[in-house]
Amino acid sequence: MQPRNMSMSGAVDLAAVKAAAEAKEKAEAARDRAARDGVPAPGAGSLVIDVDEAGFQEEVLQRSTEVPVVVDFWAEWCQPCKQLSPLLERLTQEYAGRIVLAKIDVDANQMLFQQFGVQSIPAVFAVVGGQAIPLFQGAAPEPQIRQVLDELVKVAEQQFGIVGRPVAGDEAAAGEDGAGEQEAEEPAGPYDSALAAAGDALDRGDLGGAIQAYQNVLSDDPGNVEAKLGLAQAELLRRVEGLDPAAVRKEAADNPADVEAQIRVADLDLVGGHVEDAFGRLVDTVARTAGEDRQAARVRLLELFEVVGGDDPRVVAGRQALARVLF
Repeated sequence: MQPRNMSMSGAVDLAAVKAAAEAKEKAEAARDRAARDGVPAPGAGSLVIDVDEAGFQEEVLQRSTEVPVVVDFWAEWCQPCKQLSPLLERLTQEYAGRIVLAKIDVDANQMLFQQFGVQSIPAVFAVVGGQAIPLFQGAAPEPQIRQVLDELVKVAEQQFGIVGRPVAGDEAAAGEDGAGEQEAEEPAGPYDSALAAAGDALDRGDLGGAIQAYQNVLSDDPGNVEAKLGLAQAELLRRVEGLDPAAVRKEAADNPADVEAQIRVADLDLVGGHVEDAFGRLVDTVARTAGEDRQAARVRLLELFEVVGGDDPRVVAGRQALARVLF
């Protein structure tokens, strides 16, 4: 699965994602409209979308910084497409938010067809962190497609830190139907008390207790977003505890090839609120290293993404920068 950085012009450009602040405002506006109108916000209801050239930037490129986007090139006259497309739609629903399917009619979107270098259809690509990845061509059998999608999800998480937004089956069904009743009150979750206790420990400075509490939640519920965020914050605070900032920064400045020194400064930068500096330092470190050193810098960068949160525009920009230096 080899990614390809695709340069496009005109309405479509993989190297130019819309400003993160603008994207965030649009997302917030969409959520506000959904809440006001009583319709589902983008998410479960938009796991399968029809995309054209005008919407490609937002629907595929921007979205690919949050979830792997599978791109299905098809046409009405293509008989194999009529077999493959329904299969892809069904599998997308089964993956429940870990991927999104973007369907592109090649007859109506010749620019995209040409820019992706599609030779024949059906052709299936993925876009992850703004990077285009060829998946397969032709009406492949279901077991092979599942294997490819599993690998895609794995690569997106391990290489880019992009994991999508898992949704429950009933939520996906509600999104598909455009319906679903909104509950007047949301019942307390099974881990609310444990998460509250972990948060209290974090506020008291009991970092060991907070880490253990968050780990306990994640052992039962590995996808718990609040526990992941809390654990990442607690571990960051424990790493910088007792460090001499001046000494750490001097060591990194005197030894630019010392990856661990660069990582320690990035931790200090993030704790101090210098988010872009922390991300930029680690992206640069990934770019100029290899082997275990590169892996150490990349993993720490993904951990810092977790601390800040995937919806933050600085994380979106950081993921795109990481994708560029990795490939």
